[in-house]
Amino acid sequence: MSTDEMNTDAPSSTPRTGTTGGPVGADRVENREPAWLLVTRREIVSRITDKSFLIGTVLMIAMIVGFIGFTAWQDERTDEVTLGATPDAVAMATAIADNASEVDDRVEVTLVELDDEQDARTAVREQDVDAWLHPVDGGWELTTESSEEDSLTDVARVVVRQQVLADNAAELGTSVDDLEAGSTVSTAFLRGDAEKAGVAEAVGFVFVFLFYFAALVFGMQLASSVIEEKQSRIVEIIAAAIPLRHLLAGKVLGNTALAVIQLLVYLGVGLVGLSFTSFKSYVPALSGPTAWFIGFFLAGFIALACLWAVAGSLASRTEDLQATSTPLTMLMLVMFFGGLSLDGRGQVIASFVPPVSAVVMPKRILAGGVAWWEPLVALGLLAVFAAITVWVGERLYRRALLQTGGRVSLRQAWSAAE
Repeated sequence: MSTDEMNTDAPSSTPRTGTTGGPVGADRVENREPAWLLVTRREIVSRITDKSFLIGTVLMIAMIVGFIGFTAWQDERTDEVTLGATPDAVAMATAIADNASEVDDRVEVTLVELDDEQDARTAVREQDVDAWLHPVDGGWELTTESSEEDSLTDVARVVVRQQVLADNAAELGTSVDDLEAGSTVSTAFLRGDAEKAGVAEAVGFVFVFLFYFAALVFGMQLASSVIEEKQSRIVEIIAAAIPLRHLLAGKVLGNTALAVIQLLVYLGVGLVGLSFTSFKSYVPALSGPTAWFIGFFLAGFIALACLWAVAGSLASRTEDLQATSTPLTMLMLVMFFGGLSLDGRGQVIASFVPPVSAVVMPKRILAGGVAWWEPLVALGLLAVFAAITVWVGERLYRRALLQTGGRVSLRQAWSAAE
């Protein structure tokens, strides 16, 4: 064997390093597959095989399906009520029973004629009738046992008003239309579509809640995993094999992928379920805002996930996480309540301010009246915010992760030597 061959086969007396300055093993891993991709895959696999994650996802889907199913059942359910009337109220009660379906097609009223007031009170007390209609000074009264029959009350108010107006108009020699001329009040929005305002408000709440829920749950789990690796000193072994920025990127991307997948499942189930309710006509109109929400969710979640990783790296024990994550928790509460309560000019301004824009702008898009460029500008600003957050978070994460002498402050992490 030649000298050159011996030199090639013989182990070197000094450790070789890769191009990144790390051990040669890490360089080989990176040449074969990026380290961040390995960490991402590990985060995803470990979570999707975790029973608590799967059970939580299934329970959330069951809650969505159950709520939509209950809504659909409520829409289709006919409320059957019995209305008792003494002789002095039979005519009015008959009008209510005959016209109930015109006022509300989900209410069916059955008339029960009663002999006198005592008989009526007994029938109500023994639940032979749901309510007793009788005249009082200046109007009519529905008497029930202990709680109001909402559907019957709503129908009765409309029918009684129509009947009394008709009788008064006949006495005056005019018509109901003439009496009501000029009394109607309509509504209109300067921005948005009035027809879908209520649906937009409800779906907007769902968007805000899903973002808050995902960011809080996945963020806490991400921070906890960082603390566990730091507390068990496993992170020192990992740091010797791969760059810490790859470890951070893998954790953030893995949890982001899981959060987005879970979000898509929830939204898909919700939209499909909505198509089986009386609100099915709104499904096509919700598709566009939902797509925008996914984009804003992605940018906002990446920024917050990186901050959660920093919160975990600043702590040395699980008990420290409450202190290190308090500013982040407060920020998320501001996003949650701001997304729900802001309106008018305040909502417009907040829709361009990261990270609150992640939940406010999709809600504005739902309501309508948003210029085409506004979501693009808001998303661009949110993406810039996410990039800055990732850069700052990566520096804090790398400098705090290997410090195990106690809780690390932001100033200490920022000024620590690498």
